[in-house]
Amino acid sequence: MFCIITKQKLFLFSLIVTLAVAGIVSSFVFASSQTSWGLCFREANKVPEGNAKAEDLLKYDAYFVGDTQKKNIYLTFDVGYEAGFTENILDTLKKNDVKATFFIVGNYFDSNPDTIKRMDEEGHIVANHTLTHPNMSKMSTFEDFKAQIEPNEQKYKNITGKDMKKYYRPPQGVYNTQNLQDAQNLGYKTIFWSVAYVDWERDNQPTHQKAMETLQKRIHDGAIILLHSTSKTNMEILDEFINTLKDQGYVFSSLDELCE
Repeated sequence: MFCIITKQKLFLFSLIVTLAVAGIVSSFVFASSQTSWGLCFREANKVPEGNAKAEDLLKYDAYFVGDTQKKNIYLTFDVGYEAGFTENILDTLKKNDVKATFFIVGNYFDSNPDTIKRMDEEGHIVANHTLTHPNMSKMSTFEDFKAQIEPNEQKYKNITGKDMKKYYRPPQGVYNTQNLQDAQNLGYKTIFWSVAYVDWERDNQPTHQKAMETLQKRIHDGAIILLHSTSKTNMEILDEFINTLKDQGYVFSSLDELCE
């Protein structure tokens, strides 16, 4: 078994593991005032355990996994700033005829409008990763929450002339149930993930072999894959990763299909 809780303090990790042993982790974490999306990978190529159950998340139009009886997978990238790799990532996606979803932070719309336009023109979904990448569980009112969401809609429309599709990912996966309700009230689907690895440390990138081994062990039917576009390793392994999964019979699908 291997557990990963993205960018969390050791105390929270220990608490969740302790509660998991007691069999009460899902109900505790899902009801808590603040938590971060976490996964426990108990068995290779099986759906990991999240700190909320898929059926509980669905009550809020939130997802971390798709249909686990089908070989559809959903490729997503979090984009907070430009490290020089996004255009190459887009080149690889185009070469392999794969569509992805890019969760964008507000400043990226301002600094990289041409890349946003390219994402849109090449059929990718440009989605909402908030205006300033804050801890969304600390938004004390619905108006505060909305102020982190709606400006990105306008930025996207200014660039593309289109309305942004309403998919939202909380920064670092930090959320509470009120956030899920607020997103739902704004017409958004909240998208977590079931496959990820430590790829965001810019000065401590995993080797190609380590990255591929880790991702291969975690992939499963219905997976929502989270990668960071700021990872040099991700850029370099993406072609191999995509083609390995295709060879295994996986089909890269859209969040539109997941949420329909």
